[in-house]
Amino acid sequence: MDRNAVISTRSTSAADAPAVHPVAAHLEKAITLAVDSVANAGGPFGAVIVTRDGRVVEGNNRVTQDNDPTAHAEVTAIRRACAELGTFDLSGAVLYSSCEPCPMCLASALWARVDAVYFAADRHDAAAAGFDDAEFYDFFAGRLGDRPETGATGRGMTVRHERTRSAVAPFDAWRVLETRIDY
Repeated sequence: MDRNAVISTRSTSAADAPAVHPVAAHLEKAITLAVDSVANAGGPFGAVIVTRDGRVVEGNNRVTQDNDPTAHAEVTAIRRACAELGTFDLSGAVLYSSCEPCPMCLASALWARVDAVYFAADRHDAAAAGFDDAEFYDFFAGRLGDRPETGATGRGMTVRHERTRSAVAPFDAWRVLETRIDY
C-alpha cells in the first residue's frame, strides 16, 4: 500500500468505515491545527510530532503571537516534544506538517534527529498564499561566497567569513570540557 494513501481499503465488514492511514490521520491533525491557528491570530501552519513511544505533541505557528520569527509550527512542536521528553534527541520520532517545512524547520528536524518528515501542502501552495520561501531555498542551494552583498536594504543578507585569531577558542574549550554533553 502506498504509505501516503489517505484511505485504506481493508475493512472487516460492510458496516465498518474505511480506516484512515496513520500518515494521513496525522497530516489531517496538522492541517486542523493550522486552520485553528489562523482563527487564533497565528500563521496558517500546524505540526504534529509522534515520538518513538507514541506520544503525540502538537505545534502551531506562533510567529506573530510571540514576535518570534523562529516560532514556526514545526519548531514549536519540536521544542514542546523535547521539553516533554526531557531531551534534545528525538530519534525515532516522526514530524507531520501541514506544509512543506522551510529550510529552518527542516534543519531543526535534522538537529533534533527526527527520523522522518511528512507534509501535506508544498512550498508552491504556501507561496500562493504569500509565504514564499523560494529565496531561502535558493540561498542555501548556492555557495555563501558567491552571493552579492545586499545588506539591510534588500531581502538578501550579507554572510561573510571573517577569521579572527580567537575564532576556534570556543571549540578548543568544548573539546577539553570533561562534563560536556555531545549532541
